[in-house]
Amino acid sequence: MTALPGGDTPGTPDADDAGAVEDPTPPTSSAPPARSGDGETREGTTADATTGAAGDDDGSAPGGTAGTPAPAADAPAVDETARDVPDGGDEGTASEEAGSRGTAGDGETGDGGAEGEEAAPLSEAEAELAAQREFRERIERRKAEKAGPIAAGGKLSGTAADLLAAVRAVESGEEPDSTYFDSSAPAAAPRRPAPAPAPARPRPPQPAPTPRGPSPQTVAEVAAVLAQGGAPEALAGPTAEALGTQAADALRQDPWRMLAVPGVRPDQADGFARALLGAGCGPDDERRTAALVGWLLERAALRGHTALEAAAVRAALTEHAVSDPEAAVRHAVAAGVVLVFQEDEDGEGPAADTGSGEGPEAERTEGAGQEAVRVLLGLDRYALAEESLADGLARLAHACEKGADWSKAASAARSPSAAELIRAVAAHGLVAHTGGEAARAEPAALLTAGRGLGLRVLGAAHGVDGRRRLAEATGDPSVAVTLAGLLSGAEGPGRDEEGAIDVDLLVVLDAPQLDVETAAMLVESLADGTRLVLSGDPGVLGSAGAGQVFADVLAARACPQVVSRTPDPGPLGELVSGIGIGELNQVEAPGKEVVIVPVRDAGEAVHRTVQLVADSVPRALGIPSAETQVITVGHGGAAGTRALNTALKQRLNPGPGRFGGFDPGDRIVHVPAPGRAVLGTVVSADAEGLHLDCAGARIVVPRQRVVSSVRHGWALSAHQAAGTRWPAVIVVLPGDAASELSRPWVYTAFGRAERHLSVVHEVDQALQRAVAEPPARDRTTRLRGLLEAAAR
Repeated sequence: MTALPGGDTPGTPDADDAGAVEDPTPPTSSAPPARSGDGETREGTTADATTGAAGDDDGSAPGGTAGTPAPAADAPAVDETARDVPDGGDEGTASEEAGSRGTAGDGETGDGGAEGEEAAPLSEAEAELAAQREFRERIERRKAEKAGPIAAGGKLSGTAADLLAAVRAVESGEEPDSTYFDSSAPAAAPRRPAPAPAPARPRPPQPAPTPRGPSPQTVAEVAAVLAQGGAPEALAGPTAEALGTQAADALRQDPWRMLAVPGVRPDQADGFARALLGAGCGPDDERRTAALVGWLLERAALRGHTALEAAAVRAALTEHAVSDPEAAVRHAVAAGVVLVFQEDEDGEGPAADTGSGEGPEAERTEGAGQEAVRVLLGLDRYALAEESLADGLARLAHACEKGADWSKAASAARSPSAAELIRAVAAHGLVAHTGGEAARAEPAALLTAGRGLGLRVLGAAHGVDGRRRLAEATGDPSVAVTLAGLLSGAEGPGRDEEGAIDVDLLVVLDAPQLDVETAAMLVESLADGTRLVLSGDPGVLGSAGAGQVFADVLAARACPQVVSRTPDPGPLGELVSGIGIGELNQVEAPGKEVVIVPVRDAGEAVHRTVQLVADSVPRALGIPSAETQVITVGHGGAAGTRALNTALKQRLNPGPGRFGGFDPGDRIVHVPAPGRAVLGTVVSADAEGLHLDCAGARIVVPRQRVVSSVRHGWALSAHQAAGTRWPAVIVVLPGDAASELSRPWVYTAFGRAERHLSVVHEVDQALQRAVAEPPARDRTTRLRGLLEAAAR
């Protein structure tokens, strides 16, 4: 393994970056700043968002304010160890422990206007949340219509069938069977037939109601119950938001419902329950065990899993003092807290991670002539989203017109890969396309070809920058939208009379950023006959939300796959391409495209980073500070996003922070909904809230949402940065982040640079080891099995 370019070998603290970009003046003090005592952790490589996106701090329940009475010793308080969440990959709403990813925000919206007043136009965030709510209501209706058990991988039988039969029995008022996990029971193997092309289903558009927060009366009632249990009053708002209008009564009957509130840990919920219920509650209280099962699966969703193996759940329950975890799981299934599924065990399935430190073992059911299977537990929202998505993808794959003549368009394509993509789309309704940054020209060529054939074409990117680059590649801004804007109705051609997006060909770029719920909502919105292309780079970090849609589609071979042969150009392209195959190569960088800046400690890392952004890069390369982005491993720590943003603000836009810590001109990242990170700048603030300019769109964040959904944005995590590129990128790798590095993280962070990349590092040889090691195991999902079953 060779060293990175720039003349300095990683891991040599005495090396300098003289002659690279510029030789910054050494810091006056090399002592690292003290690590904050809030338990902030660094971002890992998988999505981790208990209530939002994946592993940063911003979605956690807000902390107490001045004058708030101190909670009881074991009462629920803000989980300060869980304040780093995934952004579009590492951000969402809640927070997690070390290895979590992060954005901020809970995606909540402000209170609606007074009754009788004319409704204000919905913002993009409000429209998106309303669309998500409508989709989940549709899922609930479909769930209610399902009379039989839910199949998974075509293998729903045996133990899993018994479990689901018990659920149905409870729902009908009967006594459920007590035999749930009989490992010796043979499993039948009914195969689910591939669905036939379905007729167009009417989806009449419905007006989206204006989202409203909890009423003051509800919050006051919840605060009274929290006070009885010794919990901080600051939790009243998030609790009312999580549990609804009957939150106070729900908490009195079941105090462990507190685990549904972002940032609340089991030990805190236990203390709250003891304060309310006295000695009558214990670790095996069925209310407690059911809440714990749901909490474990919610935490798993923050890491990207849509399900967990039953054995892993039982092991985690044991760690939380549950004496009979098998009975606890049976009760959770019977109570409808979770659903149970059974899938083939081929020896290659992903292992779920419950935070126990040990990988779960597959639960096998074998008999004569039967294949081994594993039992999975999942939340209904993700299970039904995967069901809906698998059915929808199969519908699109079978329903398009196969006889279209695209031969002339393919012949006119500028590259063989673009021609191959055009021919594949001509013959198939669903196509997957993979490639790096340069390969984005191929979907652009496809859109141009489709438009030339008279088709209604549209390309959806993950963020505003991706939309801009697609518009430039096609020469037609009208065909480029963001995915969030398309789903909310704020962008795109609108919907037809049946509620479907009015398009014949839809190309989704940055497909690895698709979580299962967003993908299901998208596919549900496409009419029969629409061609869908999922395009992206499989080497980047995955989605902030649960699921790995693009990876599952590729692994299941559910559709034709076109692999681009267009390489990324220049030294940066060579470096990133090497990382993608596990090689950290030394590349020639005559134009100072790549620079290595070794540092001795976190304090020096912050100092050198500020110097590069504010002075060296603008002076040596002519790239202004506004076009330079800092990317680091996590939000906490001495060289995390918080510390870097504090130092960068002081140098680039000093001010008192009079608007809740922000001043006009501050660069920010706004998370309007779980998993979405929108970059912008602060314009002003007034009684209405904080006014932001996000790529030309004016957004007003209500005052009560600022703390949870807005943070400074000079420094981002790699998950927040996914899908966006900048002329210059400074990647900061502090020494205490070495264990959190992985090949997908390095690939994503380094790939954000267009012209220049500086690597400020204190990780010695850990960078090379991270790149050389194979990517971590996949997330636990059911989509691949469902797609494979549909294709049989």
